[in-house]
Amino acid sequence: MWKQIAALLLVVIACGLTNCASLTAGLKSYVDSIDGYKFLYPNGWVQVKVAPGADVVFHDLIEVTENVSVVINPVPEGKSLKELGTPSEAGYKLSKSAIAPPNSGRKAELIDAAKREVGGKNYYLLEYLVKLPNNQERHNLASITVNRGKLYTFNASAPEKQWTKVQKLLESVINSFSVY
Repeated sequence: MWKQIAALLLVVIACGLTNCASLTAGLKSYVDSIDGYKFLYPNGWVQVKVAPGADVVFHDLIEVTENVSVVINPVPEGKSLKELGTPSEAGYKLSKSAIAPPNSGRKAELIDAAKREVGGKNYYLLEYLVKLPNNQERHNLASITVNRGKLYTFNASAPEKQWTKVQKLLESVINSFSVY
């Protein structure tokens, strides 16, 4: 009987060790206490200065086109995320205004749109395939929310050729974004 219990315990421990590897392992925390948001980003990524528009940008040291960024825009007072439409409607609007704006030469296809709630706040999770003017393709993930009269857009982007390697990582990063 003790052998059976020990064997069962060993199996449970082994399964737990292999399946419970944290999706956030290898990620660092970034907190902006002034604008009221936080997220995780991969180890080995560095913060970079960019032209006006993004509040913060991080990119991979090796594959510099893999990046995350936060963009903050004002919204009319009292406007909520729900008032921007369903996740699909908001995702379509975002694709036309920010992901592939007119005259940018980019084309964005909204692949998926979902809603999640964290700490009583709603977030829309959006996934795009973006074709650039040079015919390269990128995969973009976004998490958007409205808080304190601002629209927060958290983006993660990678070349399509890298997507299968970084998909789970970038999904964890996008799901880590929250405002307070």
